[in-house]
Amino acid sequence: MAFPSDLNDAELRARAVRAARGETPFDLLIEGGTVLDMVTGRARKADVGIIGPLIASVHAPDPARPAKARIGARGMTIVPGFIDSHMHVESSMITAAEYAAAVVPGGVTTALWDPHELANVSGEAGLGYACDAARDLPLRLLPLVPTCVPSAPGFEASGGDFTPEIVARWLARDDIHGAAELMTMRPLLEGDARVAGIVQAGLDAGKRVCGHARGLTGGDLAGFAAAGVETDHELTSAADLMAKLEAGFTIELRGSHEHLLPEFAEALVELGELPQTVTLCTDDIFPDDLLRKGGLDGVIRMLIDCGMPPVWAYRAATLNAASRIGRPDLGLVAPGRRADLVLLSDLEEVRAETVIADGCVVAEGRRLIARPEAADVPAPLRATMQLAPLRAEDFEIRATGPQARIATLSKPRFPVWGERKVAVEEGRLVLPEDMIRMGIINRHGAGTPMRMAFLENWGDWRCAFATTVSHDSHNLTVFGRRPEDMAAAANAVREAGGGVAVASRGKVLHCLPLPLAGLMSDAPLGQVAESFAALRATLDGLVGWQPPYLVFKALFGASLVCNAGPRLSDLGLVDPFEGKLLKSCVLRDGLS
Repeated sequence: MAFPSDLNDAELRARAVRAARGETPFDLLIEGGTVLDMVTGRARKADVGIIGPLIASVHAPDPARPAKARIGARGMTIVPGFIDSHMHVESSMITAAEYAAAVVPGGVTTALWDPHELANVSGEAGLGYACDAARDLPLRLLPLVPTCVPSAPGFEASGGDFTPEIVARWLARDDIHGAAELMTMRPLLEGDARVAGIVQAGLDAGKRVCGHARGLTGGDLAGFAAAGVETDHELTSAADLMAKLEAGFTIELRGSHEHLLPEFAEALVELGELPQTVTLCTDDIFPDDLLRKGGLDGVIRMLIDCGMPPVWAYRAATLNAASRIGRPDLGLVAPGRRADLVLLSDLEEVRAETVIADGCVVAEGRRLIARPEAADVPAPLRATMQLAPLRAEDFEIRATGPQARIATLSKPRFPVWGERKVAVEEGRLVLPEDMIRMGIINRHGAGTPMRMAFLENWGDWRCAFATTVSHDSHNLTVFGRRPEDMAAAANAVREAGGGVAVASRGKVLHCLPLPLAGLMSDAPLGQVAESFAALRATLDGLVGWQPPYLVFKALFGASLVCNAGPRLSDLGLVDPFEGKLLKSCVLRDGLS
């Protein structure tokens, strides 16, 4: 673990030494503030002197110290810039430049980006675009190479295929900072050569291998760690959190599962100290939530509201994160560290007034000083809807009558197999009143047919919802009861170049185009957030949600094939953990 080369310039260090000793002026002096020390947990009055991107001195207040520029911080608390240890820009449906403009004013100065959504749609072109988009931003956006493209090989088909050789080639690049979350848990544990090779590529490169250990316990959890996987954010309970801490994982507490944060905070407080391996992340955050709640600053705020001591929440977001990602230049307000600083007017509300990155003021008063330009988007990322228009009959399931026994998917978020005997009329399954339809079709040029399933315990629907944001292969996914509504919503999304849409009574009620890989818009965050919020409100009025599992967000992960339990993919009803694939949900038809 070494300091990045830009801080090891001999003249920079020499200037910092002279300024620290009072022999030359600081480039910038922050005066009159209170430093919250992430090592001791103590708050102390101190001035912070900066030379270039380097903190030269943190010293007792001294108005006599010379400086070329000064910032008054009276009444402010000074903390290190926040580090988001795991996130996906694509989940906010905006460009990286727009994302940076949203989160930097809240105090986020570094984020680890797993662009596996882009890679699953557009392969290496998607990852290349992500690396280009991460440059020249006020946010230190550190891309990782996706490890699960597709997330469940053989059980789904996406727009890319990252073999161990491809992962190794990308890991050799200086602008790739590790291997992203490995979701192919079961294949790794069972010795699958492809997945083991991907993990080995990360180990051989000397870079972190990040994880996704949802549902793993006992020997499986130990085996996942023993294979070389370092991190996990897929926490389901306080007991799960403790098991993973004791297994040595770097924990990325995520704000995207807000309903779990109270028990996580309570469990950590009961320990009496914050483990060094606890960090914070946003993971997936919708555009309206990003605009309303902020980025990682919102996660810090939620944890403080849940009873976590403020200094613990800040330490997890700074020093702990810096240590775990191998960046000793970050995470502390101390001499010799990088000058990434946040001046807070309210510690518990996490209200950032001034944000400094690399020694430069990048945001003031919750606004970015200079908005970055978005990277050019390659043509392949704007042509990802490679499928024909859809008809209502595409959402019917063929069978012979008068009855058929079918396999169903029961329960959102944590699906289980079910069976049901249903009527058949005119060669088609009759949808029971208490069920909805789900359809998925490959949009990456595979030319495979629509796959259909009937879902149980998914509430009362009076509309259809179509989306190309469908983790993780992001094929066109449609939910609803009436085939006419499903076709209307699906075709609206197809014609928009990707996106999300709601239709009812055969008419499209709202559509948010996401023409960049069918995942992102190049419109401003405010515009995207407003449209997404309107779509969410429209759907809320037409679907009977039942929190915490049957919620709007469950629609986007319903086809997350790498997780335990049965799912629908573009290949059929699948369960990779059981090695099961049914091209049709019809188990037996022609029953009397």
